[in-house]
Amino acid sequence: MQRIGILGGTFDPPHIGHLILAQYTAESIGLDKVLFVPAGEQPFKPSTRSGISHRLAMLQLATQDNPQFEVSRVDVDRPGPHYTADMLPLVQAQFPDAQLYFLMGGDNLRDFPTWTRPREIYQHARLAVMRRSDEDVSADMHDETLLGLSDCVDIVNTPLLSIWLSSSHIVERLQRGLQVRYLVPDAVLAYVHDHNLYKVDNS
Repeated sequence: MQRIGILGGTFDPPHIGHLILAQYTAESIGLDKVLFVPAGEQPFKPSTRSGISHRLAMLQLATQDNPQFEVSRVDVDRPGPHYTADMLPLVQAQFPDAQLYFLMGGDNLRDFPTWTRPREIYQHARLAVMRRSDEDVSADMHDETLLGLSDCVDIVNTPLLSIWLSSSHIVERLQRGLQVRYLVPDAVLAYVHDHNLYKVDNS
């Protein structure tokens, strides 16, 4: 059975943290493929800094040299709002014989009971929880409220990536005229400058 990971987000812009965690998780639990699923309209992030055409282009550039990575338009090509519980069955329909793994951070697992229809999520996919060494999260932390969740959670101990490795921090540095080389793939940085994204001053 093919094992497919799903990593969602705005990817505005995609950075090396996304790539490192996807690669690390794929190796740790034996994923055949990781789908990067950019959000068209996130219910809790009603606006993005860049349009979906730019975010898709940057994500394609960021993942193009890894045959294990693939960009999915499953959330882009359907009307919103976009909830994970609705997206996973669509991915399963595309890969009917695959076991799905939804990649999330430890902070997402802590907040998981507040997600929209969380039981439907772990009925459609196992949760691959990327836990940093400084996080106190466990597979059974919500057993009292979400029956059977712990049986569907795989904890992956991942590298400790500092808070500065985030899309928001990268955009802040760009807007201040500071260097973000090594924080994003070179092809993504070139695209940002070529299209003057995030109000970058190219002068």
